[in-house]
Amino acid sequence: MPVVIDRKAGEATFIFAGCPQAKEVYLACEFNQWNPRKRMSKYRDGTFRTKIPLSPGEYQYKFVADGVWVSDPEADRQVADPFGGVNSAVRI
Repeated sequence: MPVVIDRKAGEATFIFAGCPQAKEVYLACEFNQWNPRKRMSKYRDGTFRTKIPLSPGEYQYKFVADGVWVSDPEADRQVADPFGGVNSAVRI
């Protein structure tokens, strides 16, 4: 599951497992103006994770793995971006 939602706490945990050899992965999304500044923590299993407090709604996001923008292949939904690619989307 790419995003684990805790509605009671108002948080979403974003999980990136697509590139275990990556050195750094950041989360870029609508709620941070697409600025890849939210560094994700690397876990021993090779996944990267970060927890974000979010209000209910739908949010688009991408991961930035070692400088490469990557959509989430496990996302519930994909949305066309203005650059000919796709953003991942999650509903909280």
